[in-house]
Amino acid sequence: MDTGISWKRIKEKVLIILLQFSAWVIVFMLGVFLFYIFKDGLPVISWNFLTEFPKNDMMEGGIYPTIVGTTFLMILTMLFALPLGVASAIYLSEYAREGPLTRAIRISINNLAGVPSIVFGLVGLGFFVVMMGFGFSLLSASLTLSVLVLPLVIRASEEALNAVPDSLREASFALGATRWQTIKHHVLPYSGAGILTGAILSLSRAAGETAPIMLTGVAYYTPSIPNSTGDQFMALPYHIFVMATQAVNTQEARPIQFGTVVVLLSLIFVMNLSAIYLRNVYRRRYRW
Repeated sequence: MDTGISWKRIKEKVLIILLQFSAWVIVFMLGVFLFYIFKDGLPVISWNFLTEFPKNDMMEGGIYPTIVGTTFLMILTMLFALPLGVASAIYLSEYAREGPLTRAIRISINNLAGVPSIVFGLVGLGFFVVMMGFGFSLLSASLTLSVLVLPLVIRASEEALNAVPDSLREASFALGATRWQTIKHHVLPYSGAGILTGAILSLSRAAGETAPIMLTGVAYYTPSIPNSTGDQFMALPYHIFVMATQAVNTQEARPIQFGTVVVLLSLIFVMNLSAIYLRNVYRRRYRW
């Protein structure tokens, strides 16, 4: 009996060591990746690099229009994807009854989440650029990215809504509230942390996508920042792609590539920190 217990404890310790080793391997790989990027990228970062337009075939100057274009793109993507994604999640979580239609919707969402980004780019090119007549523009690119992140927003929002205890809904119904009043005043506030976190993390993925925007609106170079949603724009991920594949002198372009990567990673890092901050704010405000 004692031998059996000892053997179980040994196996448990070995398993814990393996799990810890796996976690530290991931941390080590991330550290190597960040060191490799920041070692070559940080020396390039300066105020001029962040605030000037590119010059001399992008070999000089800065990346200001790419930062502005990426920021505009993310704002528009969130404006399109968040309301539609949250509304779809509310329907699936609070109103839809289990049946063939609901199962078909969920299967479609899961399949849409697994479609390669280049396919979204081709669909955006055919539908938004050509059929809808939006042309190569910020609007076409943001709508395409909205469709790309929509399944992620829906799934994250639905999980956040399902995490709210049913007792909260039942208490609201017992006091005479309608279903929509219950959702608006109780379910949504308590699930807001999860919804916003999922939405911002989805946008973090969209911020690094190149293929969809390459086919729908991003430009190699523009002499000005976008003045409307119908203008073309520059973006950080496409700028990295251009500098890595089309630069005349790859050695001279290398520091610019890594500097742009550092800016893009910093933008994603800020977005992730915002998600953590908003999640903590909502958790302090709404507890069950």
